[in-house]
Amino acid sequence: MKEKMEEEKKVNNVGETDSSSLNEKITFKEVFKKIYTYVVDLVKLNEDTDVDSTIMSIKKAVEFRGVNTWILAFAIIVASVGLNVNSTAVIIGAMLISPLMGPINGIGLAIGISDSELLRKSLKNLLVMVVISLLASSSYFLLTPLSDAQSELLARTTPTIFDVFIAFFGGFAGIVAISRKDQPFTVISGVAIATALMPPLCTAGYGIGTGQMQFFIGAFYLFFINSFFIALATFIMVRYLKFPQKKYVDEKRHKFVKRSIYIFSIIVLIPSIFIAYNVVNKASFETQTIKYINAIQTNELFNDIQLVNYTKDFDKKTPTISLSLIGRELTEKEQLFLKKELNEFGLKNTNLVIKQTGAFSSTGIESELLENVLAMNERQIAKKDSTIFVLQEQNKVLRNNLDIYDRISLEMAVQYPEIKSFSIANTFYYDIGDSVTKKELPTIYLVWQQEAIAPVKEKLNKWLQVRLNVNEIQLVDVKDN
Repeated sequence: MKEKMEEEKKVNNVGETDSSSLNEKITFKEVFKKIYTYVVDLVKLNEDTDVDSTIMSIKKAVEFRGVNTWILAFAIIVASVGLNVNSTAVIIGAMLISPLMGPINGIGLAIGISDSELLRKSLKNLLVMVVISLLASSSYFLLTPLSDAQSELLARTTPTIFDVFIAFFGGFAGIVAISRKDQPFTVISGVAIATALMPPLCTAGYGIGTGQMQFFIGAFYLFFINSFFIALATFIMVRYLKFPQKKYVDEKRHKFVKRSIYIFSIIVLIPSIFIAYNVVNKASFETQTIKYINAIQTNELFNDIQLVNYTKDFDKKTPTISLSLIGRELTEKEQLFLKKELNEFGLKNTNLVIKQTGAFSSTGIESELLENVLAMNERQIAKKDSTIFVLQEQNKVLRNNLDIYDRISLEMAVQYPEIKSFSIANTFYYDIGDSVTKKELPTIYLVWQQEAIAPVKEKLNKWLQVRLNVNEIQLVDVKDN
């Protein structure tokens, strides 16, 4: 009897264990299902997509005439000034007013919904946009006295993988924002796209205006890459959101249009993929070169050798890295070691050129060092010239203000004999309530012949606002010592 009871107890324990395990499994499945449902709900786009309004909005933005033409020209000139004086803030300001995204989004939408008419119109208006941009920027750079290429200009002559990322994901942001019912982020996404388009166009204009065609070719090449990836992102999102295809009455016409659009897409796609592949390879080569240079300098053979300079030249067949060394000369075994190290960093087919000397008396090294010093000096001089230009402009404003103040003093002596003396300064006023706010106001400190009369002060306040061309000033009475 006792043995039978023990057996029944074991069976019950096993049953409880199985039941507990089953509950745990069910609980895990439920948790996973809830997480999956939450993530899907978090990232879904179809729910608030307004297809008809999106198509209408993009078609409207494709139209490029009247006010859009002038806004683009003005924005391009502002961006050109920013590139010219190396001011990131000015470039960003130009992007805020630029209407560049319309025709490129139109191309992506047209291919996505098989609309040949929209595709033709988008391509035509994109061409018009490019011509206007190049005319505006080249005209500015033709007239400006500042002809040196600043770092902001130089950065737009060679495409990098980061430029591709900006264009591609900026394009995604653009079409996602435009396709929302209330379109909350349209302006911001437009800025993201303008980031990839405006500076290259301005730099291409710089190349035309200054006769430096390498700038034009490099920048326009970057513009083409960016335009392609913005249109590609729009196309992908249009297909993902299942925008309806345009219907044609004639089925043959429909097939012809579809075939034509696909052929056009392939013609553009093949060179773009080839170009993007080269951009990625170049970016990888430059990144791995930097890692290689950092790694070899930690090796003990560099204890009595110094790396003066290195250059990297990307070539599709045989990329080259050149090292300029001073100190003791490397042995053949050490040179072989440095060449073998290239394989560790994915630089297998790279040609390593080693320039070395045991002393500074080598003409080659001295020449290279002098070139580096001169190049550095030129960059510093260009930077100082830019700073001097800004200071000169500020000085002009200051002198202009001084002339105005001198005229005001003469007029005030005639119109307000009650005033004995005055001084003017721009003063910052801080409001430190719930949150700190700051404003800058012209402040006039007055010494009166006798106690000031309110109507006279009010009249003086209005007169000074007109003379100084401001909306608000501050009058402060000062006792004569």
